[in-house]
Amino acid sequence: MANVFDSFVKKHDYLVCVDSDGCAMDTMNCKHIHCFGPCMVTEWGLEQWSEPILKRWNDINLFEMTRGINRFKGLAMALGEINEQYTAIPGVKALQEWVANAPALSNDGVKKAAEEAADPEARQCFEKALSWSKAVNAGINTLPEEVKIPFVGAKEGLAAAKQFADVAIVSSANRDAVQEEWEKHGLLDHVDILLAQDCGSKAHCISEMLKFGYAADHVLMVGDAPGDCDAAEVNGVWYYPILVNREAESWTELREYGYGKLQDQTYGGEYQQEKKKAFIENLGG
Repeated sequence: MANVFDSFVKKHDYLVCVDSDGCAMDTMNCKHIHCFGPCMVTEWGLEQWSEPILKRWNDINLFEMTRGINRFKGLAMALGEINEQYTAIPGVKALQEWVANAPALSNDGVKKAAEEAADPEARQCFEKALSWSKAVNAGINTLPEEVKIPFVGAKEGLAAAKQFADVAIVSSANRDAVQEEWEKHGLLDHVDILLAQDCGSKAHCISEMLKFGYAADHVLMVGDAPGDCDAAEVNGVWYYPILVNREAESWTELREYGYGKLQDQTYGGEYQQEKKKAFIENLGG
């Protein structure tokens, strides 16, 4: 999605990157519990073992250090375990290899993998992964609007960031869903660029943004999952966690205290270590 970056214009010396699901938007739990897991059970005919499989799906995607993992990585992990513990999943090894090496883990990417697969079982697995992903998106679109809302304090936190920084959504979620949800609640008013699943990994997106000339110590990644922290670390930028079940408190501290630490160049050291420690403990790591 080079055109997304091509149309961006840097306006500030600071950059604040913000994840969507589970960070700004209170949408992770409902999407995984009602859409992602059940659609996997249906697509692969796993109803016989649905209860333990759905619990494991939610643990992987919501409540452990794999929280926020890309949907296709989560799928490959879950199907790999199902293949070993419950029933054979033809082509799962090819799916696992693809998620480990593909530059963009998206619907277009898995569709291309299906078209290029020489092995029939691999092709079938990729086709089912695409069918599953489309079913998930359709399911998310039918979720009641009242469950797809921002966390308390998120809008104010974004508005505060916009006063001194360029603001980028950096999300592994579906672009259309992110745009619709943020637009509906007025969050896009405080955003300069939307980088979603189709733009590549979060680490890649931050790396591309750094090419606009931001100093690494002027960049903050705000997220709720280890993938957000990893994306920040690999690019040498700061990380601020929105803690699970403490989201409103996290947004308030970021707005009232964290942004000031970023701007007066005292974010690193003790404060960054304190934030990462709280984040890991929050997810039982």
